Amino acid sequence: MSCRPHWISPRWMISALSLCLLVLAVTALMLGPAALSVRQVCQACCHAVRGQAEYDPVTRIVLTTRLPRILLAMTVGAGLAMSGLAAQTLLRNSLASPYVIGVSNGAAVGAVAAMFLVGKWIPFGAVPVLSAASGLMVTATVFLFAQRGRNFGHSLLLTGIAISAFCSALTAGALYLAGERLQTLVFWLMGGLWQATWSDVLIMLPLMSICLIGMLLLAPAMNVALAGQRSARDLGVNVRRLQSLLLFFLAVTTAVAVSRTGVIGFVGLIVPHLLRLTIGADHRGLVPASALGGALLLLTADTIARTAAAPVEIPVGILTALVGAPTFLWMLQYRAGGRAGV
Repeated sequence: MSCRPHWISPRWMISALSLCLLVLAVTALMLGPAALSVRQVCQACCHAVRGQAEYDPVTRIVLTTRLPRILLAMTVGAGLAMSGLAAQTLLRNSLASPYVIGVSNGAAVGAVAAMFLVGKWIPFGAVPVLSAASGLMVTATVFLFAQRGRNFGHSLLLTGIAISAFCSALTAGALYLAGERLQTLVFWLMGGLWQATWSDVLIMLPLMSICLIGMLLLAPAMNVALAGQRSARDLGVNVRRLQSLLLFFLAVTTAVAVSRTGVIGFVGLIVPHLLRLTIGADHRGLVPASALGGALLLLTADTIARTAAAPVEIPVGILTALVGAPTFLWMLQYRAGGRAGV
């Protein structure tokens, strides 16, 4: 992990990200097939406070369609970015992400399997539940195998890659056999927030808040862990407990996020890495900055996805990949040039 001097104070970065996120959220409320003005948005908020939402179509658009989608984008983006930060600290590799551990592909397998059973054995509402459960089961399997290795982080990475490949094969097989459900499965695997509801927000918001608070409490130990397991133990850190807690936060947040929005890549990879290069490796500032950066990135991508080709909606996972892949290549070149540590 890189410990190079940072360019910007973490406080300034957190303040700037917070301001940008607020401005973008208000702007996103105004954008859509039915463009709204600032005055209309403010009036809709007043109607909501007064309990008059059902009498105003603009208020219904803001409250039932745009606001829950904006909040879901922010909470999912924050959760994915913090999960990526946890993975990078866990593996002591600034190019790690939740996907290499297999959580995302495990959750995708559960969702795809559940979609095959919808209408026959289970209701559609059970799809997110089975998706999250599958992601957690895969993580537990990876953890059990990794515990047997001499180097936990190295074993976790290799086991995660193997199980992730296995889950990808299962998903590909399901797509081959999907038949008439192929379009639905492919669209979900691309990731998107078109089905966002208040129930999704009420699930993700408390979960993201718990993850944020938990990682802030672990921030000092995460800083020490960058020195390596042996040095961290010598300094009094319970390394195995730290690893277990980070893996728990990573698994739960990623699995639930994938179950609500499908597979959205690169958020957990590029956000914490770029912020580490900008504000340094102190997790006391890096944790909240990653949460805000992930929320800002995913909200930006979702706003573009639903407005750029309206009334057609672009899967947000395509946009994050279009931005994330070149950024990832740049990060590889940055490391290859010897300007960032491992």
